Amino acid sequence: MPHLWHWYAFPPTASVDGLGADGHPKLGGFLPPVPLERRMWAGGILEFFQPLKVGEPLERRSSITNVVEKSGASGQMVFVTVQHDIFTDRGLCVREQQDIVYLDIPERFNPPPAKPVPRATDDAVIVIDQTVPTSEPLLFRYSAITFNAHRIHYDLPYAQAVEKYPGLVVHGPLQAQLLMDAASKWAGKAPMLFKFRGVHPMFHQNDLRLVGTQNVSEDTGTRKLTLCTALGDQHQGMQATAEWEED
Repeated sequence: MPHLWHWYAFPPTASVDGLGADGHPKLGGFLPPVPLERRMWAGGILEFFQPLKVGEPLERRSSITNVVEKSGASGQMVFVTVQHDIFTDRGLCVREQQDIVYLDIPERFNPPPAKPVPRATDDAVIVIDQTVPTSEPLLFRYSAITFNAHRIHYDLPYAQAVEKYPGLVVHGPLQAQLLMDAASKWAGKAPMLFKFRGVHPMFHQNDLRLVGTQNVSEDTGTRKLTLCTALGDQHQGMQATAEWEED
């Protein structure tokens, strides 16, 4: 089974009356009741020990490993770290760390500083450069397959009027899946380690550019690819790295 498809195996069990105004399950069950209105999946780290196979039962064991409160330029923030271990009858197959951030909804959209899109240099070559069309149906379908009712992904009036985004927000996990698929196709096999982090929201009005860079001077015993989604040549959306053991 392709890497990251376990994300579609464990839909949340909250009923409609168990959802908050934003469409997320109400807090206070597994996740702590943080008194901040905006919740985002900021990034994650995944280690792959054994492949998952189509048709076999999966078991997920989840725990909260850390809760940290911080104050920054955007106000109060709470970071929650969740660990998911995915098992089959063969043992542990995937270990995943999810980083979730909570913060207040701003009065207007204040984008984070733009991080430049990678370019080829003497030490780095662009090995992946492709464009993925983005649309409302794509975001709706991804919300459906992940059973994600967060309204910023499909309810444009809510996204603009309540959460102050200029458009529908492209899911972080969707961007991660696209980068994972591109990296696996480039290498001819899926990586053993994958890390990703959102650095700028991406919106449905603009296509996603997928960029992969390989450092030609690095020799560490592993093959590594630096990845990102991007808005053309303007800025990065998600940063990621993928690593393979050398054959």
